[in-house]
Amino acid sequence: MFELLREWIDRYFSDPQFVILSFLIVLGFVFIFWLGDMLIPVFASIVIAYLLDGMVVALQRWRTPRMVSVVVVFLLFMTCLLALIIVLLPKFSRQVGQLLQELPTMLATGQKELMLLPQRYPDLISEIQIKQFLNFLNSEFTSLLQRLLSSTVASVRGLISVLVYLVLVPFLVFFFLKDKTKITDWLTSFLPDNRKLTTDVWQEVNQQIGNYIRGKLWELLIIWAVSWVTFQLLGLQFSMLLSFFVGLSVLVPYIGVTVMFLPVMLIAYFQWGWSSDFAYTIIAYTVIQLLDGNLLAPLLLSEVVNLHPVAIIVAVLLFGGLWGIWGLFFAIPLATLVHAVIKAWFDTRATAKSSGKVADSNG
Repeated sequence: MFELLREWIDRYFSDPQFVILSFLIVLGFVFIFWLGDMLIPVFASIVIAYLLDGMVVALQRWRTPRMVSVVVVFLLFMTCLLALIIVLLPKFSRQVGQLLQELPTMLATGQKELMLLPQRYPDLISEIQIKQFLNFLNSEFTSLLQRLLSSTVASVRGLISVLVYLVLVPFLVFFFLKDKTKITDWLTSFLPDNRKLTTDVWQEVNQQIGNYIRGKLWELLIIWAVSWVTFQLLGLQFSMLLSFFVGLSVLVPYIGVTVMFLPVMLIAYFQWGWSSDFAYTIIAYTVIQLLDGNLLAPLLLSEVVNLHPVAIIVAVLLFGGLWGIWGLFFAIPLATLVHAVIKAWFDTRATAKSSGKVADSNG
């Protein structure tokens, strides 16, 4: 057994470049896992700067100086951020307040409907089962309210944190854009000279993840806008809030769309009941998701992150379990990193074997 293990280690870890790459990946995962909560503003700034850098590079192609491009893109980012805070945030908070006010009425209506099920389907469900289910929901709802009340105690500290982030994140974004070359040169100065495999993996991951994140951002904005216009035309309550989460659902493939179907269906049912308006809402949501999955996503993400659906679902479950909501959002980029490492490793070994065969034949 130990002989087999030693042979496996000698076979796959004899390449120093692969050892360096493995060490960097493990170090990065450990660093994020242990210090992720404290460095959330830094990670958020890196992601935003990564997205904005594409616009900076595009302006540079038009022979615009780097510093001028950074200032223009940063001012555009700050304008969008202020519009989000001033225009959209009050609408979100107002609709959240309305939802909390109407939630008890919705729960009472749902309870009445559930109590009618034993009369309609006596062979499938009993009144005792319904009461047990309602008791479970009541206990969960009570614990949720308790958590919300306890969180209000720390609301002042949370507000201060948000204000600090609103100042700190744009500050970091600007300097990440401005000093991108200096920061990358400083980080690479700590790496060994023999890092060809790491460089190859980074180039592929950078291209794949960059295209994926930008494509997903456009997909999110388009689905958000289309859903909001559709819900507004249908007269659905909480249209801004629901459409925002429908847009966010595209970041979690397969699972997000399925999860968001439930709140859209429940809000439509509590507003209209079993009616034609309810049916139109469900049909409209289904059409939006079908157009997204079969037209918009392939158009924006063609030949990007070519992962099997099973691999995507496993990545979502794995990284979501490790890092919660952030793990769900970044599951696909992290899966892309793993895929690029495996692909580069096998390509390197195939090249080494072919070189060895050529050397033997020449010898």
